[in-house]
Amino acid sequence: MSHIPVLRDEVMAALALTAGDLYVDATFGAGGYARAALDRDIMGVWGFDRDPTAIAANSIDDQRLVLIEGRFSTMDAELAARGVDAVDAVAMDIGVSSMMLDQPERGFSFMADGPLDMRMGNDGPTAADFINTAGEAEIADVLFQLGDEPKARRIARAIVNDRPFERTSQLAGLVRSVCGASKTGKDPATRTFQALRMYVNDELGELDAGLRAAERLLRPGGRLAVVSFHSLEDRAVKTFLRDRSGSAPTGSRHLPVADAGPPPTFAAPAKPVRPSAGESERNPRARSATLRAAIRTAAPPWRAA
Repeated sequence: MSHIPVLRDEVMAALALTAGDLYVDATFGAGGYARAALDRDIMGVWGFDRDPTAIAANSIDDQRLVLIEGRFSTMDAELAARGVDAVDAVAMDIGVSSMMLDQPERGFSFMADGPLDMRMGNDGPTAADFINTAGEAEIADVLFQLGDEPKARRIARAIVNDRPFERTSQLAGLVRSVCGASKTGKDPATRTFQALRMYVNDELGELDAGLRAAERLLRPGGRLAVVSFHSLEDRAVKTFLRDRSGSAPTGSRHLPVADAGPPPTFAAPAKPVRPSAGESERNPRARSATLRAAIRTAAPPWRAA
């Protein structure tokens, strides 16, 4: 049985693919969205993934699918180099894939022992590199800001005192000893591992750059669909679409009207969609998912601030 991505049917409905469309699967993973797209009479799918193992594991045999090993933050430049300057739809499934979590050697999971890596690709410093060299204050900031870890300072102090760390089991054991048993049943290492993963892969920076790349790449009437699993990610998507659609709060009616800025590049976004109870029961990872979607206008993309 092939992998079924979170909110697959809802994402396909938001993308509204029709004959002749070009679609970008910005986070290819196991290819679930791409398979669903190829079931329609579309022109082609461009799939992006920064993880070379995901590209190598592809089992879709369809000439309309072209895979590119790279970050979705550069999708417009990558496609321009291949002669494509506009597409009809872009989907993004943000965060770590279940495939990565299921591979102990990747170092994403605190449930199995493996090297403390956490990189989605093969470039850049690992999680071990960071916690073994960074200062206590920097580690604490990462754990608090990206993991919402209330005991960030205590964990950071313990890391600095006990380093070096090379294995996931070492770090998970230390965090559990610092935090103690959870009253909710949630593993105490969850927030720390999430924060380090997001930091190592610059996930919020990549998301912001990816949204801007999609804005530049989508033709007028093109559809954007983004599935996120973390409150910080969802807030970033919500803010981007709110600002780009002119839906941001305008202040008091008693104050002078401020400069409206550039024209909206997206129509007012659709209401956020969350998984059904049935999907959440079948796939626990889906429980925190949120889909936000919007349609591109004809306005030129905003310039970077």
